Amino acid sequence: MGDKFVFEPTSIEKLQSKYDVIVIGSGSTGLVSAIQAHELGLKPVILEKMDKIGGNTNRASSGMNAAETNVQFQHGVIDNFEDFYCETYRGGGKMNDQDLLSYFASHAALAIDWLAEHDIRLDDLTITGGMSKMRTHRPASMAPIGAFLIKNLLKVIQQQNIPLFTKVKVTSLKKNDRDEIVGAALQLPDGSKRDLDSQVVILATGGFGASKNIIKKYRPDLSEYKTTNQPGATGDGLELAEKAGAELVQMNLIQVHPTVQQDNPHTYLIGEAVRGEGAILVDDQGKRFVNELGTRKIVSNSIVNLPEKSAYLIFDQSVRNRVKAIEFYDHIGLVVTGKTVRELAEKLDSDPKSLIQTVNDWNNAVASKQDNQFGRTTGMDRQLIEKPFFAIHIAPAVHYTMGGIHIDKKTHVLDGNGNIIQGLFAAGEVAGGLHGNNRVGGNSIAETVVFGRQAGQQSAEHLLEKN
Repeated sequence: MGDKFVFEPTSIEKLQSKYDVIVIGSGSTGLVSAIQAHELGLKPVILEKMDKIGGNTNRASSGMNAAETNVQFQHGVIDNFEDFYCETYRGGGKMNDQDLLSYFASHAALAIDWLAEHDIRLDDLTITGGMSKMRTHRPASMAPIGAFLIKNLLKVIQQQNIPLFTKVKVTSLKKNDRDEIVGAALQLPDGSKRDLDSQVVILATGGFGASKNIIKKYRPDLSEYKTTNQPGATGDGLELAEKAGAELVQMNLIQVHPTVQQDNPHTYLIGEAVRGEGAILVDDQGKRFVNELGTRKIVSNSIVNLPEKSAYLIFDQSVRNRVKAIEFYDHIGLVVTGKTVRELAEKLDSDPKSLIQTVNDWNNAVASKQDNQFGRTTGMDRQLIEKPFFAIHIAPAVHYTMGGIHIDKKTHVLDGNGNIIQGLFAAGEVAGGLHGNNRVGGNSIAETVVFGRQAGQQSAEHLLEKN
């Protein structure tokens, strides 16, 4: 099939009136949960409201975190679940749901294996902010993880003949007199309405980063920020769940991503791997001002505190060789190039002396493995000495919503009293609690696979118990 693979959504005439499982959302979480449910003998259907498949997953660039993987061992990286747990807990301000986090940290390596069994291999490693080890898995081609994952999961969906309908919007969830979820009400592409019966509904609808209304309600201070999210990330799943009696948790916890190119109408997230492979951040004067691989919250706040509220990522050809996404950023005109650091500074209207000094100081820090200025300890594998030199102008933007539907580690949706809403599961960004007040880069893709699988498994368990 190679790269010529094109996925055709199922034609709407083929929509049946009943399925075992309705999966709402076609990002990585939805695709994984449908595949897992299907492999356990269930008949799932995937419903996507947009005409494009893949949701926000398409925009993920860095990788998928996991500890104690065979890939790490092959790269000589000795890691353990406990460090992964502790660093994610610390990174989330110790506000993470510990049950969810414990399940997540101990099942991510299995998720990497599960992907490999489906011929989706993440054999290369990088590092993201807040992590002490190379545990961010990505394809050996270094392709951005999101689109790679969606394309390859769709191959599995196609092989297994799992129906996937686009432009179908779920307007409400249906309950029986015992308060169990038994299906959904839909709006079809032609605007007509239809009911669909099922024994399970999995909400995999993503977050609300593109919903000005929900952001205004919980975080008015962020309502004017641009977003990195695709236009469909409007929190529909949260509204469906809430109407069905679900509790929402930590809704005010919204992550701002520090490095987003937003000089054009369309915003582009510049993945954390650019810093993980050695880029530095400088202000308008060409000076560093922060440990570039601090948590996203710290780095974002440091940029917003600069007078110009924006900064430049500075890197060289050696970093570019390690991050394939930079080819795309350059192709669409986001990258400024200079044959020398001086030329780069002149193109940025920055002080050449200052930028040259900054780059020299940084190269000395890399050589001595000692960043006396800001205490950076990771992403220091290469000096910035290989011509040409590059810069990307960035500023923070709304990126990820840590809050969402209250679930337990089995992905059951809970009401305000902590009771399970029977037949309803949620996973991925639509669920709240895993990340605390700050999501570590590489953890959201891991979450889609770990908890997408869990939602598929628990759906099968639910049907067994019920029937």
